[in-house]
Parts: sequence; structure tokens; C-alpha cells
Amino acid sequence: MKLAIKAELAYSFAPSTQVIANIEASQSSDQTILSESLDIQPQVQVLSDKTPHGDRSIRAAFSGDVTILYQAVVENHQRQLLPTSGRQHVWSDLPNDVLAFLLPSRFCPSDKFMRFAQREFGGAGDGVARVMAILEWIHRHVDYVPGVSNAETTAERTFVDRAGVCRDFTHLGITLSRALGIPARAVSAYALQLEPPDFHAIFEVYLENTWWLIDPTRLAPIEGIVRIGSGRDASDIAFLTSDQQCQVLRQTIMVSSAQ
Repeated sequence: MKLAIKAELAYSFAPSTQVIANIEASQSSDQTILSESLDIQPQVQVLSDKTPHGDRSIRAAFSGDVTILYQAVVENHQRQLLPTSGRQHVWSDLPNDVLAFLLPSRFCPSDKFMRFAQREFGGAGDGVARVMAILEWIHRHVDYVPGVSNAETTAERTFVDRAGVCRDFTHLGITLSRALGIPARAVSAYALQLEPPDFHAIFEVYLENTWWLIDPTRLAPIEGIVRIGSGRDASDIAFLTSDQQCQVLRQTIMVSSAQ
């Protein structure tokens, strides 16, 4: 599947605001970037970074009104959906770079949910069955409601409020998975058919020696997902991080099928 992406971000910054932006499609093994462009106005010096897994970000100092325009055509390879069954690894069998995604993080205090997760999902079956039980519990007990949460909302708060947006659904899914000893990480993405169009937050679980993409909101098809980045939680995958307050002037995200 080929997808056309257009992301336009217009912000007003205080003088010399340090910014890290994560808006470029990842150069990961499950997607190929056929073409892309990044235009920043007014022009500034930009430093580009890339992780060993292909996630990319830019760093720059912005002042005043700035517009960032990213456009790309990305071809997704055949995405593997979570299988009907699959084993959960014992920790001694996990690759070293997966271990960090077993641990509590800022927005995912999984250590506080171990008793609940074991009681609710521990007897569901193998690793896949446990993850499916978590997703079904979230679907039944958490409502998708914009405005209930904010940038500081943790999975613990979402568990109490039983409402939130994609970021909150993802944090809760990650938290409950880690509480069962299943590695889980947050993924930022562009998503086909997402309404309203926006940056999307989903997550992955590590089972059967593979990372599996999951959308706990059920709002976007996995085959229409374009990865941007992955990390422990939203603090690692935010599309824009700055050292000073900034004001949104305009933000437009468009994802469509491409020929």
C-alpha cells in the first residue's frame, strides 16, 4: 500500500527556542520511503538525527512564527497482524534492546498494576491471548473522549477516568502489558482513515521474537499506519518538544492512498 503524507505545523516561538521535532517517516524495515521533502520557513540550520532502528528527528533553534512542512510518499510492506496464538518470552530469552520496554516509565507506571493485571489477564492463556484480553478490557471500559486528558495524564489517571484519546489508550495498553511481563513500546504514526486527521499514538508488544503493531483505539487499520518513531512512552515520541512554551498557529495532517 502506498500512502501520501502531508504534515504542516505552524507555531510561534519565543526567541532561540530549542526544538526537537519527530515528524519524518521512519526508515524501518516494514516501510519504504519513495519520496519526501522537508521545508522550514524561515530557513534555519537543522541537525538531523537517526536511531539504529531508522527513527529520525531534527533539532533546531526557532524564533517567531515558523512553518514546518513535511511531505512524503511511503510504501508499506505486508504488515503482520497479531497472530491467533503466540508465546510470551521469559526475560532471559529477550534481546538486550527489548529489556527497557519491560520497565515502568513516566506515563506507564506498570509496577502499580501488577496485581490487577495478573488477576484480570494472567489466566487468559498464552502471550497473544493475554494481549487480546487487555485490548478487549480497554475497549469495554475506556471511552474515547477528547479533552478529558492533557499532556501530563498518565495511565494511572486514565484507569481512574476511564476516558481519553489515543495517547491515553496506548499508555494504558503498554502499562497493562508490562505489568504482565510483556515488553511494550509506544509508536507515533501517521494513520490512514483516522478521523479527525492527526498524529496517532499506538503501541507494539514483543511476542514470538517479533514486535507486533496494535491500535488500542481501533480507529485506524494497521496496514494504513506509517511509523514515525517508537519509545518508552509519549515522552520519547512527541512530535514536537521545546525548552520554552510555544503557541500553535495551525496544524494540518493529511494521509491518503497514493497511486
